[in-house]
Amino acid sequence: MNLTNLILNTDSYKFSHFLQYPPDTRGISAYIEARGQADQPDVVFFGLQMFLKAYLSRPLTMADVDEAEPIVLAHGLPFNRAGWERIVTVFGGLLPLDIQALPEGTLVRRGVPMVQVVNTDPQSAWLTTFVETALLRAVWYPSSVASNVRKIKQIIRPFLEKTCDHPEASLPFRLHDFGARGAGSLEQAGLGGAAHLVHFMGTDTMTGVLYARRYYGAKMAGFSIPASEHSTMTAWGIEREPEAYGHMIDNFAKGGTFAVVSDSYDIDYAVSEIWGKQLREKLKASGGTVIIRPDSGDPIETPVHVIKQLDYQFGSKLNAKGYKVLHPSVRVIQGDGISTSDISLILGRMEAFGLSAENIAFGMGSALLQKVNRDTYSFAMKANARRDDTGTWHDVYKRPATMNLKASKAGRQAVVKGLSGLEAARLDDLGDRRNYLATVWKDGVLLKDLTFDDIRLRAL
Repeated sequence: MNLTNLILNTDSYKFSHFLQYPPDTRGISAYIEARGQADQPDVVFFGLQMFLKAYLSRPLTMADVDEAEPIVLAHGLPFNRAGWERIVTVFGGLLPLDIQALPEGTLVRRGVPMVQVVNTDPQSAWLTTFVETALLRAVWYPSSVASNVRKIKQIIRPFLEKTCDHPEASLPFRLHDFGARGAGSLEQAGLGGAAHLVHFMGTDTMTGVLYARRYYGAKMAGFSIPASEHSTMTAWGIEREPEAYGHMIDNFAKGGTFAVVSDSYDIDYAVSEIWGKQLREKLKASGGTVIIRPDSGDPIETPVHVIKQLDYQFGSKLNAKGYKVLHPSVRVIQGDGISTSDISLILGRMEAFGLSAENIAFGMGSALLQKVNRDTYSFAMKANARRDDTGTWHDVYKRPATMNLKASKAGRQAVVKGLSGLEAARLDDLGDRRNYLATVWKDGVLLKDLTFDDIRLRAL
């Protein structure tokens, strides 16, 4: 059983759609957009290239057709064997589709098409909407994660600009991806992990690094540091907690950075007595930096309290903007159930206490990669035009009387530059304006191979 059989990568009901279009249909065009919400108007488009390389680049075979047919028929649906055999024999198993898209990393407002698809074989008009399930899923998830992460970057950046001497150098490592174990699958961790790396460079989701490398040529898109977990610290026992921390200094300091979870028993005691007294001189002499991780307690108060304790024990200096920066041997990361609103509240309290935002980083897990769905930005793929056997295009659209929000666009689309940024336009009305939707994939060939660096620059 081939679980990656592209023929079976769809919603069940779509197997009957080849019999439902008007008989003279020779082409179907469809587009993907984020319809958005009032408080979620902007979306970072990301992830299409991963799908094109991972799925559409693998040719279908007659074995795939033979495998799919009895499954679909037993499932209670008709099977378009002639259509799939044609794709295998005439097109070498590669789908006859023209896929247009905006450049990945582009920030678009709701209602602006990111992707537009049309069949290139007149006998395969049914194929355009057949791929909706896989194609929409490939776009909505990484785009939604990238969009949420961008919003967090927008929260952190002003605090760094106000309280940090070198905000742009510090920003890429303020949000760390802890989400691998909270993802629903390995693939989700890779897709979401890569989306996080569009905006930040700190991650413990190794799969995200691998996806950025495999699909966008990023030699190393993200970085991590040696870090403890509760098992490695509590294995020493409560009596040997200072020894456990000292062992971390011995193994990982040496002028580098490492993280130690310090709440196994009592975070206040660990910071004020163990780090702040027993190990203070050893840590300073090591030349390294320990990032202390409080992993329990009030998510707003606890990290600020820890920073203030470290200021008392290790000292700080005022930067050029008049905010305290802890001794270089100590920093803090807050990663216990952190949310977007928590980050804002923590940084606001730190600013009020005269503490620079560079003293802290944030780790986000399930909220980063898992707390998102297709409705977060209301992603949809809709047919917008039909070509008949005379070559004439006809508008296709929906306009429910009871919900105007679900109205779809009529006619083949273009994306043009308007007064307030990119906006949708009918392709028929394009004139001499530039269309930012460009063909990236045609009949099995990738025409634009984007690099991760290009996407990051575009997504700033």
